Amino acid sequence: QVQLVESGGGVVQAGGSLRLSCAASGRIFSTNNMGWFRRSPGKEREFVAAINWSGSRTWYGDSVKGRVTISRDNAKNTIYLQMNSLKPEDTAVYYCAATTSDGIRETSYDYWGQGTQVTVSS
Repeated sequence: QVQLVESGGGVVQAGGSLRLSCAASGRIFSTNNMGWFRRSPGKEREFVAAINWSGSRTWYGDSVKGRVTISRDNAKNTIYLQMNSLKPEDTAVYYCAATTSDGIRETSYDYWGQGTQVTVSS
């Protein structure tokens, strides 16, 4: 099992920045890609970003491309999501996820965190 704990959410004004963190523990060696997803009220969960084990490959959702950066520090078993130029439509619960595969789609992920709320005020 792998446990994931997100942190860093909060309330920020439009145009501001936040950095989310996701600390992993447990059978971390079994994981490969890790990613961030989000769910806004009344909407389905949406892909935000993903990163492979070495950090050499990253993927971004169209709605956040150019405004967010995903990174990881394997020495700390942590991934990050730096979000800039935030918009009210970025308001959502952000979830960290890990997969033992090399897929990045939502169905590829084996482990999920509990989520952290991000609220962007206009």
